Amino acid sequence: DASGRRQKAEVPAALGGQVEGARKKLMEGAAEADDQLLERYLGDGILTAQEILQGLKTGVATRSLFPVICGSAGKNIGTVEALNALVALLPSPVERAAAHPVQASKLGGSGSIQLSPDPTAAFAAYVFKTIIDPFMGRLNYLRVYAGALAPDAGFLNATRNVREKGGRLFHGVGKKYTSIEKSVAGDIVAIAKLKDTQTGDTLTSDNAPLLIPKPPLPRPLLSFALEPKSKADVEKVSLGLHKLVEEDPSLEFVRNTETHEMILSAMGQLHGDVAFEKLKRKYGIEVNVHTPKVPYKETIRKAASAQGKYKKQTGGHGQYGDTWLKLEPLKRGAGFQFVDEIVGGAIPRNFIPAVEKGVVEAMHEGILGGFPVVDLRVTLYDGSYHDVDSSEMAFKIAASMGLKKAMEQASPVLLEPIMTVEVSTPDEFMGAVIGDLNSRRGRIQDTVPKAHGTIIKAAVPLAEMLKYSSTLNSLTGGRATYSMDFLTYEEVPREQAARILEEQKAAKAGAVQ
Repeated sequence: DASGRRQKAEVPAALGGQVEGARKKLMEGAAEADDQLLERYLGDGILTAQEILQGLKTGVATRSLFPVICGSAGKNIGTVEALNALVALLPSPVERAAAHPVQASKLGGSGSIQLSPDPTAAFAAYVFKTIIDPFMGRLNYLRVYAGALAPDAGFLNATRNVREKGGRLFHGVGKKYTSIEKSVAGDIVAIAKLKDTQTGDTLTSDNAPLLIPKPPLPRPLLSFALEPKSKADVEKVSLGLHKLVEEDPSLEFVRNTETHEMILSAMGQLHGDVAFEKLKRKYGIEVNVHTPKVPYKETIRKAASAQGKYKKQTGGHGQYGDTWLKLEPLKRGAGFQFVDEIVGGAIPRNFIPAVEKGVVEAMHEGILGGFPVVDLRVTLYDGSYHDVDSSEMAFKIAASMGLKKAMEQASPVLLEPIMTVEVSTPDEFMGAVIGDLNSRRGRIQDTVPKAHGTIIKAAVPLAEMLKYSSTLNSLTGGRATYSMDFLTYEEVPREQAARILEEQKAAKAGAVQ
């Protein structure tokens, strides 16, 4: 019923053997973490509950044991057990610092310093979370590693090299905030009214600046394209999403300049769903969510030349521009080159920039599906002009016409983004994962054995990876993880290209209607 209420009950007889076996393994793990307990366990064959806790705590502090607590946040099951385990098994700030001291770097890179959880030392804290509370405003959560901090005190944000004037200090328990008069090394506190401080920043005293190392953030794996349900809410959505990212840096928000979509990337489907729920609950914004468009591009396979001529006669001055352009393919990723080979004043020098501008603007929409054109050299080698009717606008239009004509003769092709994908999976799922990647037009590049599994490296088209997260979870029972980064652009196979262009044509026709 999600109330979190618990009650003790006898272990069912059918599970008695399993419970006893699990308890024995727990005892052995606790004994192995402490030499004195190991001697007692070998002598007596049993440990008391207090001794088991002692051994487990030692093992956790030395990182030889890692507790796994079962539960469900959504159903409020196991919450109390998890909190009790935190208190009983995890080391205190003093014990933690003794076993694994935090090494901070001095500002300017002049060596490092070991932080001591001493309330009398110079102040040093790390901002690990930011929330925007509707009643309290913007709150930064700090872990104080050294020294002490009082309300309304000033200090240095060493990460951004700006001085901050702090506000009140709070202990936060759920939605309840209790004002406190002081925080010392080991405390976790919330502080209000910081102007420039964000998650991941280090706060220090003015006379002892240093930087506490940031933990690496996992890369978001699943992207969502967002559209506000009301066009009037576009800016409101953007503002709300920026606030969400400020609260949760493992989210990423961008406006894709090629597909003109707002893209929110999250660690998975649940992470994204929580973000959308928070967007609605905290900021009153509802969005339509769909799969992002793939940023396809166009290029050419062979060289071609064409004339672009724009001539328009009206009652007064006319318009006249005449250009001859040669297109040549460049290697993948080379971008765009414009070469001016005009000699003898065939086109006046003052009109050459207009020709280049016309070419660049025409490259924004290719002739196949309206995708950006890349990786080609455009050479302006001839043309003509009119003393009265020629203008920058006329040459711009002529260049645009010439580029499109030349592309038609240059074997235009569609390009798609290819991603480097790394999947870390237990060995028993390796065959299924490789088979699935192959079915996604992937090319397996390497398999690297590691402890308890294998890392599979592959190059896979982005279009085949948009919903990979849920498929991988299904294939491996949630035991595999993956990451991906952009690698290059490659030609789309003919069948896929025909389907993509047909879909693009239908989408444009629908937008016009």
